Amino acid sequence: MLREDAKDLDIAQVLAHYAEHGYARLGRVLGEPGLEALRERADDLMLGRVVYPGMFFQPDATTGRYEDAPLGLGWQGPSLDYRKLEKLEKDPRFLAWMENPLFERLVHARIPGDVVLYRAILFHKGQAGGSNLPWHQDGGRLWGLTREPELQLWTALDDAPEDGGCLEVVPGSHLRGLVTELGGVIPPDAVEAEDAERRALSLPALAGEVILVHNHLWHRSGRGRPGLRRRAFSACYMSADTRCVRKKKAPRVFTPLFRTPRP
Repeated sequence: MLREDAKDLDIAQVLAHYAEHGYARLGRVLGEPGLEALRERADDLMLGRVVYPGMFFQPDATTGRYEDAPLGLGWQGPSLDYRKLEKLEKDPRFLAWMENPLFERLVHARIPGDVVLYRAILFHKGQAGGSNLPWHQDGGRLWGLTREPELQLWTALDDAPEDGGCLEVVPGSHLRGLVTELGGVIPPDAVEAEDAERRALSLPALAGEVILVHNHLWHRSGRGRPGLRRRAFSACYMSADTRCVRKKKAPRVFTPLFRTPRP
């Protein structure tokens, strides 16, 4: 799936930008055959043509408001209006993409030792525009882990234009850690105090482009353009010594991805 010219990409400047700003562009590294394969499989899953027991589905809000997206409903039958699909590591195509050798080099440059997957997730804004996603951070007690993950690799499967659901970030916001112990959506008073609207930076992306995102970076996305779907795939990597500490359900077991490189 990896473009031939991306296999030996120099990642030093990418990683330096990521460390300073909390995000970095990797460029268009997913080739056309890979794009077609992942788009096809995303739709196969939403339409029930391919089924993996235990996958997570969230329908989108009909109002376009994140707050109105239903929770806990799961699979609601064939539809191209799901907002989110999770546990895509069950699918060989998505697993192959998140294990590509370029990603392996990036991940090992940031995470020492063996590496596991926290989550592999498809974010989808359908032809009606989907819903917005407010300023948030990915971590905290909501994630129920013994240590905070830091690295997500976000892949555009469709074009994500500036006014069509692209990522927006507050550069450098990861350096101050979590706003709340719980994590997740950032309270309005903190958004105002940090002048996030003025500092917001849009990251429009072309299909096949990958963006590194720090878990604590403030990020959001608006609605998509009507008639233009926006599919994006995000994989969150973390150290294999991280454990799940949730109490209400059995602790999660994480999929191994990369072993420690040999000297």
